[in-house]
Amino acid sequence: MTRLGTRNQPAIVRVQTTDRAQQILELCTQHSIVCIVGIEPDKPEDITDVERALHPHTPLRAPAKWVVTNRAPVAAASRPRSAVPNSQPDYP
Repeated sequence: MTRLGTRNQPAIVRVQTTDRAQQILELCTQHSIVCIVGIEPDKPEDITDVERALHPHTPLRAPAKWVVTNRAPVAAASRPRSAVPNSQPDYP
């Protein structure tokens, strides 16, 4: 997925006045954001694309798992186990 505010995916902004459009264009050129500004006086202002381009969302990552490196060797794990535990020969 391409980043917002680039040539392939420009930020689309809607403002009500030409003065506000110039302010947004200046802000975008300062931060190298490609944007398309529409002046629509009868609709509410929408500059969320520019805000998202200025402050991109970073995905949350799971914390790194703890790794135990210096374990003491376990003697019971290294010897073979018998099929019948604790079996003693039955001699008279």
